[in-house]
Amino acid sequence: MPGTAKTLRWNLIIALCAIVWSTLAGCDPANPNNPYRAEESDQQIYYSTFDEPPKHLDPAKSYSADEFAFISTIYEPPIEYHYLKRPYELIPLTVETIPTALYYDEAGNELSDEAPAEQVHRVVYNVRIKQGIMYQDHPAFVTNADGSPTYANLTDADVAEIGEIKDFERVASRELKAKDYVYQIYRLADPRVQCPVYSIFENYIVGMSEFQGAVKGELERVRAERKAQRGAYDVARDEREDPIRIDYATFPFEGVEVVDDYTYRITLTRKYPQFLYWLAMPFFSPMPEEAIAFYDQGALIRKNIVLDQFPVGTGPYRIETYNPILEIVLTKNENYHDAFYPTEGEDEDEAKRYLEPAGRKLPFIEKLVYKLEKESLPRWNKFLQGYYDASGIAEESFDQAISVGEKTGPELSDYMVERGIDLSTSVEMTTSYFAFNMDDALVGGYTPEKRKLRQAISIALDMEEFIQIFLNGRGEPGHGPLPPDIFGARDGRARMNEFVYDWNEATQQPVRKSLDEAKRLLAEAGYPNGRDKDGNPLIITFDNAWTNAGARTRIRWIEKRLELIGVTLKNDTTDYSRFQDKVYNGNFQLIFWGWIADYPDPENFMFLLYGPNSRSNNDGPNSANYNSPAFNELFTQMENMTNSPERLELMNRMTRIVQEDAPWVFAYHPVSYSLKHEWVNYAKPSVLFGLNVMKYRAVDPELRASRRGDWNQPNYLVAFGLVGLVVIGTIPAIRASRRRERSA
Repeated sequence: MPGTAKTLRWNLIIALCAIVWSTLAGCDPANPNNPYRAEESDQQIYYSTFDEPPKHLDPAKSYSADEFAFISTIYEPPIEYHYLKRPYELIPLTVETIPTALYYDEAGNELSDEAPAEQVHRVVYNVRIKQGIMYQDHPAFVTNADGSPTYANLTDADVAEIGEIKDFERVASRELKAKDYVYQIYRLADPRVQCPVYSIFENYIVGMSEFQGAVKGELERVRAERKAQRGAYDVARDEREDPIRIDYATFPFEGVEVVDDYTYRITLTRKYPQFLYWLAMPFFSPMPEEAIAFYDQGALIRKNIVLDQFPVGTGPYRIETYNPILEIVLTKNENYHDAFYPTEGEDEDEAKRYLEPAGRKLPFIEKLVYKLEKESLPRWNKFLQGYYDASGIAEESFDQAISVGEKTGPELSDYMVERGIDLSTSVEMTTSYFAFNMDDALVGGYTPEKRKLRQAISIALDMEEFIQIFLNGRGEPGHGPLPPDIFGARDGRARMNEFVYDWNEATQQPVRKSLDEAKRLLAEAGYPNGRDKDGNPLIITFDNAWTNAGARTRIRWIEKRLELIGVTLKNDTTDYSRFQDKVYNGNFQLIFWGWIADYPDPENFMFLLYGPNSRSNNDGPNSANYNSPAFNELFTQMENMTNSPERLELMNRMTRIVQEDAPWVFAYHPVSYSLKHEWVNYAKPSVLFGLNVMKYRAVDPELRASRRGDWNQPNYLVAFGLVGLVVIGTIPAIRASRRRERSA
């Protein structure tokens, strides 16, 4: 019927109008592709990313820089580092003063601070915390009239509507007490927690090994009892549903005790000044027993509401949203205690505005929003659009961000300068290296021939070339275990590894020895032209878990470098789990490894080569399984010393020993390139990982909103063009409708 055709035409026109309207109405005219809510534009919110969900947010378990970025904002160990001062300086966080060591001899007599380490048989630290520090609000602290926990013995029905901690109807808080710090140290020794550095702590804290043994015994007793009652018992499955609760206080632990509500005591077996650095790490953060009891409920565990995802701390921020496939949001802890921005720093801090907020109460930022971004290119583009506040520089984006002049070195490209982006560079307190397995029959050993074999390979693996090709020049070649800017790291010729480099007097720089020199050493090692006395090729296996996009290219580079001296590389790439097994079991010849400083002391790097810390023999951090009696003896003297000329001399001797033995190919110390937008304030660069830096930073939301608007202008011509194409596409339908009208 004619009326039907007209109706169709009008429907098409209405549909087109709807398309136009929806296209325009769906856009924020100022910033149409902004992924955030409009009401957030004027708020103190910091936007960042993560590329893998954190595995652990439990400070007793975590030992990852990515995880520490979250943990350090939530938990508070007793001491921290001064935000502005370099070299890094320890200052009180939750303690009244930095605890001092009291030394005692075997008879219990107090010794002076200068007492030789061999005379010291006990070291006591009395830790006095501040009063009035409160935990974040949390359902674990809610109690009934009789003091019993309200949210205990929860059933599946009780938590049917609970998806996150914020879904609980009631929350409460309580004051931080000394017992919370002691309880955390108990947990470090609990074998179920699997603290990654327990083997270090047990060497120093009195009675820690015995305490762990007692806990193990109790676990075995309860498991045997449960098995007898149930007939069958699977530890992983059954204890996930019904965790075993242990009253740690029933077992003796001589090295840790609560003195009063605000004081606890730690006793060490020997002199170890570096222990204060450990007290600044998340491992020694407080843990309220109520939180563990709360999370040890099957109904919550089945919903994956666990401590590893929903921490309980006294720090400046708390988890508000934990959605690891989308975002992690931290919001300001409403109960955060008084903390203030430092009033002093380095000489240049005033000029760089780092002292501008001196004395102001912390934190400045109200909320931290971390978005999951697995791919580097989308992350980079969103940073350039202003949707992320800071960024590193991926290899594929380097040329867009940085220009390198022959005389000026790396600097921001004109494009980045125009956008007001700031660049900070610093040599990281990190050492990357290739490790030989010193227990391996082929590449290990301590004879002159074995040393020359490893020295030859060290020369062939040209780290200067590697840094330029694969790191865009972002690295400093390694000459020893210590990174720059740490006590004991030397400069100039004194730093040079003379077994791999020669000194160029004209340039006053080290120059890598020639491949001919590497071939000579290889021949003296028993492998002329890469062949043994029977004519068999020298084949070395490189074990790795390199599976990213550029891995094959890097491996091929290693192969080619060794081919130049006649050595054949056999590559064995596996998944990370199998790779770890090989390293832990000493089933490898050559690996690539690295170490990020836990604290700014040379002992934290030298202990990577201490024999008793062997990875495969003693489950320690010495992945090369290096065991030199001469090095070990010097290490035991050096480790307990404070920085002094005497300590420096010991470290120089230790460095030369490992340079000659060559258990590592000293690869490089990474140089970090950090970018931030101009609206991010007071962001002083740091090379120590795990520092609580976010409480010191601020953003200018008005400037950010303005820049986002400038950089993300809507292109209405494109929108109208698309609508026009749709209109043109409907013309044949309208004509056909009219023809049907006329024919009717």
